[in-house]
Amino acid sequence: MISRRRFIQISAAAAIVGKANTAHARTHRWRGRALGADCEIAFHGNGALFSRLLAKVQTVLSSVERHFSLYDPQSSLARLNKSGEASEKEHLFQNLLDRTDRLHDQTRGVFDPTVQTLWRAIEHGEDECAARNLIGWSRIHRDQSRITLGTGQALTFNGIAQGYATDLIRDVFNEAGVERTLINIGEYAAIGEGWRLAVEDPTHGHVAAISVNDAAVATSSPGALLLTPNETHIMHPKTGRAPLWSTVTVEAANATKADALSTTFCHMSAEDIAEVKAKDRSIRRVLVIDCAGDLATI
Repeated sequence: MISRRRFIQISAAAAIVGKANTAHARTHRWRGRALGADCEIAFHGNGALFSRLLAKVQTVLSSVERHFSLYDPQSSLARLNKSGEASEKEHLFQNLLDRTDRLHDQTRGVFDPTVQTLWRAIEHGEDECAARNLIGWSRIHRDQSRITLGTGQALTFNGIAQGYATDLIRDVFNEAGVERTLINIGEYAAIGEGWRLAVEDPTHGHVAAISVNDAAVATSSPGALLLTPNETHIMHPKTGRAPLWSTVTVEAANATKADALSTTFCHMSAEDIAEVKAKDRSIRRVLVIDCAGDLATI
């Protein structure tokens, strides 16, 4: 069973640069796992405060796993996929569904979690064409407390849940008034200025280094994982065509959006990406790497 949707290509530099006040604070680190990904938090400040905040971090991560894990048969998502419907009043679940609605509209349907139907077909050696015909976020029915999938459908939030978890953890630190922290829950969120991140491509290696200030960054590389010789793990929900980019990195105001768009933009032309970005000021920067290893910024 594939435990991760994709390969994480962004690695954080250890050093804090810029205007860090190292005379009165030091960097504390925590490492763990959530949603099948390695996690790390680099906290610049008081160690006792960091220890208290980590207890809240663990609570949030447990809640995220309980709702969105594909591999825990008791998670909200797994139970929904099994039964096809669920009464779901939890704020986290409803909030992520709302965000998915908006991102689905923003990308003209290219971001679509019902692609899990196709994942299932590939995993079990079933008819991929029939599975693709079941894909469609618009077939899902929602009211205030119940969600019902279309016949044969299943959802995956692997294209957004890690970013969502990253934002939830950033909220924990923001609410405590923390001034400098770098959070990696599969995607990155930076509190404070001067954090340096390296952008890497699985084929072409290190491609760029970017400075991130109070923003979130996510990366997707289709070629990092092949499900079949001709099918990457980042699938177009409508056409089945191959991705257009080798790697896409998105910097945005929040990690939820950066996560979803880094995946989606793999299947969008530079012109279409620019159009989405022009309509959304929360998208700060998009880096695309083509198959030849050439880098462009949108």
